[in-house]
This record gives sequence, C-alpha cells and structure tokens, in this order.
Amino acid sequence: EKNMGAHSVFLILFGVIAIAIVVHGQGQAGFISIDCGSPPNINYVDTDTGISYTWDAPYINTGVNVNVSEEYGYPANPVLPFPLADVRFFPQGNRNCYTLTPSDGKGNLYLIRASFMYGNYDGKKALPEFDLYVNVNFWTTVTIRNASENVIKEILSFAESETVYVCLVNKGKGTPFISALELRPMNSSIYGTEFGSNVSLVLYQRLDTGYSNGTGRYQKDVYDRIWSPYSSSSWNSTMTTGYIDIFQSGYRPPDEVIKTAASPKSDDEPLELSWTSDDPNARFYAYLYFAELENLKRNESRKIKIFWNGSPVSGAFNPSSEYSMTLSNSRAFTGKDHWISVQRASDSTLPPILNAIEIFSAHSLDEVFTTADDVCAIESIRSMYKVQKAWSGDPCSPRLFPWEGVGCSYSSSNHQIKSLNLSSSGLHGLIAFPFRNFTLLESLDLSNNNLKGIVPDFLADLKLLKYLNLKGNNLSGFVPRSLRKRSMSGGLVLGVDEHNICHSRSCRDGNRMVVPIVVSTLVIVLIAALVVICILRRERKIGGASFDSPSQELSLCLAAELARERKSHQEKEVVKEKNTKSPIRNYSSNEYISSTGSVSLSFGDYNTFGPTARKFVTAK
Repeated sequence: EKNMGAHSVFLILFGVIAIAIVVHGQGQAGFISIDCGSPPNINYVDTDTGISYTWDAPYINTGVNVNVSEEYGYPANPVLPFPLADVRFFPQGNRNCYTLTPSDGKGNLYLIRASFMYGNYDGKKALPEFDLYVNVNFWTTVTIRNASENVIKEILSFAESETVYVCLVNKGKGTPFISALELRPMNSSIYGTEFGSNVSLVLYQRLDTGYSNGTGRYQKDVYDRIWSPYSSSSWNSTMTTGYIDIFQSGYRPPDEVIKTAASPKSDDEPLELSWTSDDPNARFYAYLYFAELENLKRNESRKIKIFWNGSPVSGAFNPSSEYSMTLSNSRAFTGKDHWISVQRASDSTLPPILNAIEIFSAHSLDEVFTTADDVCAIESIRSMYKVQKAWSGDPCSPRLFPWEGVGCSYSSSNHQIKSLNLSSSGLHGLIAFPFRNFTLLESLDLSNNNLKGIVPDFLADLKLLKYLNLKGNNLSGFVPRSLRKRSMSGGLVLGVDEHNICHSRSCRDGNRMVVPIVVSTLVIVLIAALVVICILRRERKIGGASFDSPSQELSLCLAAELARERKSHQEKEVVKEKNTKSPIRNYSSNEYISSTGSVSLSFGDYNTFGPTARKFVTAK
C-alpha cells in the first residue's frame, strides 16, 4: 500500500466511446499532410500509405526547396518514401515556422509528426542539429547522425489557439531542414494525464510488441500512428485472426497491432522493458494495450499485474478476448532510470502478454504568447508593407528567438512589443494606423524607407514612446504638436528630415503668415480680371442688362465678387483659428506644407490617411 501511494497507479481505460471520425481510406478527415520541399502545386496520394500529400508553400513563406542528392534519391533508392525525396532548408533567420490551421480548431488534441532525411541535399555532408518548437514551447532536438536516416519526431498537444505553429530553430550547429510535416486530429478524451491540457506528450517509444513483420503504419489506424515492430529473443509471438472490438476504447489500436502479442518463453518470467532518461526530472506516461488472443480452457486463466521499478502499480486483471484494453499510469513516472515489468499474478495459470505499448514524456507549456492586439498589429504591418523578414510564429516567444527587429516586454501573463526596428526594410506608402496599437512601444525606427504623406497624429497616442526615427523617407507636413512638445522637453528623441518636415513653431508660424499675403494677392488679381470682364460685357451688352454708367456696372460686379471673396476668406479664417487652438494638429482637412513650402488648403471628406486609411479603419 505504501509503494502504491508513493508511485503512480494504473488505470484501466476501457469503455470510453471514441469520438466519431469520418473514415475514407486512411481516415483523412482533418488530416494535414505536407511534403516539405515539393515543387509548386504538387498534390499526390502516397501509394504506400494511401495518404494525400500537398506542397508546402501555402504553409510557410521562408526557406528554399531542393531535392536530396542523387545517391539518396530516385532512382538510386527506389524504395524511398516519396515525401522524403526533397527537403525545405532554412539558411536565413533563427526561427522559421509552418503555420497550420486544424479543422477542429482550438482546444482539441492533435498528433503532430515531423520527418527529416538529410540525403546530403546541400552536397556538404554536414549533419546538422537543431531544435523544434510547437507554438512557443520547446518540443525536441533533431540530431542527424546519418545522411540516409529518416528521423521522425512526434508530439501530442492541445491547440492553444486556432493556429498551430511548428518552428525550426537554428542553434548554430547546422542549417535546419525538414522533409515532411503531418497533423492528425485525435480524440481529446484519450492520452490523459494529471496535468490535463497544460502539457504536451512527446513520443519516446511506440512498440508493436511480438510482431516483427509489420510495416508499422496501417490504413485502419484512424490516428495514423507509426507502430514500430518489436520483439525479443526471450519472447514468443502470438496472433489471432478472430474479431477484437477496438471501438469500445477511444485509443482504437489497428487490427494489425492488437491481434498480435508477446509472451515470455518461460511461463514464470515477466515481459520487461527499460529505458534511461537524460533528464532526471523527466516525467513519463506509459499506455499499455491488452487483448486475449487465445481461447482459454475452463481450467485456464490469465491474470496480469504491472510493476514499475519493482513496485506494483496495478491490481491483477484479466485481458478481454472481446475488446482491447488500454492501461495507463494516472501519475507521472519520474526519475532517470525506468523499468516496466508485466508479470503474471500468483493465481494465474498462463504467462503474461502485451500487445503494444506507447511511452511519452510530458513537457509543460510554460511559455506564454504575445498579446492578441500586438500580434494583430504586427501581422497587419507585415501584410500591408510586405515585410521581407523571416517573421513567422509568435513575435516575442520563445524569449530567445523574437522576430528580427522586434524587442519585447515579458511578464508571467503575456508578452508585448516594446521596440520595433524597421529601418531599411523597403516600406512604401503611408505610416499605417496599426502602429498605434502597440501600447507599450518605447522605440520605433522607420528610417531609410520610402514612406510618404504626413507624420500622423496617432503617433502621439503612444504615450511610452521615447525614440522615433523617421529620417530618410519622403514625408512632408508638420510634426504633430504633442510630439514636438515631447521632443522639446527631452521626453522623446525625434528624428525627421528638416528640409521636408516642419519641426519648429517658428516655421509653422512663418508659414501661417503666408496665408493672408497669398489671399490678398489673389483678391487683387481677381479684381483686375473682373474689371476687364465688366467692361467687355458693357461694350457687348451681354445678357441684355442696362446700366446708367460703366461705374455702376463695375460697382455691382465688384460688390458681388468681394462678397464671395469675403465669405471664402472668413471660412478659411475659421478653419485656421480652429487649427491654432487645437492642442493636437488636425489634419482631417488635409492641410499640409509640401516639400516646396507652399500652402495647400482643401476640405475633402477623407480622414487623416485619405481613402486607403479609411478602408483600413473600417475593416478594423
């Protein structure tokens, strides 16, 4: 009793009704199967598995596609699985991510599998090592030891959002690459742990015990797991052709797996499996599959008990001959050395059996994501400006690998962007409204691009902004008053091109004096033109009007034009007065100073950014 309390107790997991999955051939509803590195628009059905694969460009926009070298590909290697014939490698950026959108969405359990065959694709015979992440959390390290080896990594994870990122991280030990990437929807009620959805389960071993001739991948497995055939010289193999019900259990092992089993050659010997972890703090979960394959006689019985590191972790049980059973530890196995022993109970007349076993290590989901508002803003900026950087996955997480040019503020609950350097990034057009949504932004460098238009008022809404560099662009107009004040008080380091942008009060006031001069000049020109027009009309008697003298006609014409001019001038003075009193310059009237210093006044119905910005704000 003491040992059972100290260690994990096995649970019998049967009678769980599986979530219905539409099965067609391989049961591909919800499957995502990507041939990484394949040519554009290539979709095919793999003849070995019946699985439909697609090209990878719709899922990633970085990396380079190539074939493996001739000595490892076709036709030199005719049995090479088709998805392994090419790779996508990533010479640029520390982190490159595939973006997957599972059909079942957020909160559901998925199997994710990545395959890697180097095949000397680069001709360098340089075997790399790199890391994998799912979303923002570490998955595993990929170590390539042989150019022809197919390294397979697999994880079970609950989707934390509608999008799942699978990221390859360069750790300075060679260029990351990938051959295939697959996602499979799972029954979310299986593979349970005491940590629930707060951990991912990284596959350590999945063994089809007692069966040495299987392919390992079976079309009747609705979850498309790979079962490695495994046997021992001290084991016997047993199989049956009879019916075993796999549908009562959500685990649903395929017939090829559950209808074969291992048993010890000596009835008194146990079936044993052991492994050693590099991490003494690792937490393991084992899932053992049982089904009785023999027709037992009246005086025969098969009772089994399971031990871990010498301690009993299950009571005695009888495998069923009608349906498959799956047993798992309810609490994690911890430590460095692990030893599972399947033994017969003291009152059993037959030796123990084991049909299959899966072993996983649990990885906590400790990292947090960047806030949704910041992600939305920077994704909008990337899309609007077509930013050519290796931006993929989460902008701030994992902490060691934020996006290029992005600095972040980290907390236990979320991460936010605090600096953004897009200098010399080929940006074109106006300064976009999404920049306003970085509420913790302290530094913004947009220098040496091809930005145009005005310096927008909304930059003043970034209350924590301490550095703003807009030099080397084609901007014009005034610096918003609040930004100018913060710059003059020392609260903001502001960089602008003085020859294009008015950055001082004196230049603003000086330009304001130009308005009455230009207006007066226009009035004089209009008066002279009207005098000429009135005289011509008088001479030609246009319109049939009769005046007592030319001076009376001229007076009426001048009075009408002066009244119109006076009204127009008053309207402009009202607008000018409003702009003078406003604490933040209002550009909604499209008033600006061009690079030549002339004044332009127009009263269109567009907002600060014109028609383009209006569309964006509406979409938001």
